[in-house]
Amino acid sequence: MDTVTHTFFGLTLYAAVKKEGWSRKEKTAFFVTAVGGSQIPDIDVISSWWDTAGRYQMWHRGLTHSVFLVPIWAALFSAISWLFWKVKGWKLYGLGVLAVLIHDTSDLFNAWGTGYLEPFSTQRITFGTIPIVDLTLWAIMLGGLLYAKLRKISRPHRVYKLVWLLMACHFIAQSAQGYALYEQHAGRYEQFALSAGFVPGQFQMIGKKNGVVEISNATAFTEPKLQVELKSQESADLDKLFAANPKAKTLYEWSPFVVLVDNEKQIGLYDPRFYRNGQSFLFEAIEKDLKQGK
Repeated sequence: MDTVTHTFFGLTLYAAVKKEGWSRKEKTAFFVTAVGGSQIPDIDVISSWWDTAGRYQMWHRGLTHSVFLVPIWAALFSAISWLFWKVKGWKLYGLGVLAVLIHDTSDLFNAWGTGYLEPFSTQRITFGTIPIVDLTLWAIMLGGLLYAKLRKISRPHRVYKLVWLLMACHFIAQSAQGYALYEQHAGRYEQFALSAGFVPGQFQMIGKKNGVVEISNATAFTEPKLQVELKSQESADLDKLFAANPKAKTLYEWSPFVVLVDNEKQIGLYDPRFYRNGQSFLFEAIEKDLKQGK
């Protein structure tokens, strides 16, 4: 998910906690834990500052998003709460665990994927059933906020627990439809992936077979409509590409499958899940030396 959505998750998680009779320090500690825990896995973005090997694509949403680091991140915020506000307890630690776990797990549902099982597996797990920016989730959280404020609910934490239930139902409904599409159509391809659209129930199906990638608009209740067909040049010289452009090798490892480009001007590859308007923004290539016939 995007940074804004993760922030909203943290705020909604804090709002769902019953805080009657709490001191200001207790509220501050729980607020920092809920919001901070909802953001901390994305601390890996700082790796771009020293990335000279073209590995940022693998580092982002990598080890810091591992489910095995969840208790460690939660312990960090427990330590911060004790150090600054002298607040501690299993409830605070549990909130930290939940905040980080929601971040890591929600990222699994995007096409971008997550290294959920690192360091024991380098596989990027991705379901592709929820868009990175999901306006439906925003609407549910905003609706809960407006309802609690306008109706002046005396126990607003109950409203926000309902908000979490509705968001969970959205994840389940989207994923059930994605699973149905996978069961219906994945068998036609050698490699298959989904990318959720902004409208609930709308997906892009991306399938590769015999060097041809098909991108289709699909729902679980209608036949897919082919949007574009891409030819992958499977004989492209990847060794030459990887030697000259390390980011290309990283993208090749990171993506479930790629389209290879080999024409008069360049050798490259791109992730077809992010193909829009004739190009993919995840594209790495090298220019050919036309003068030397290379």
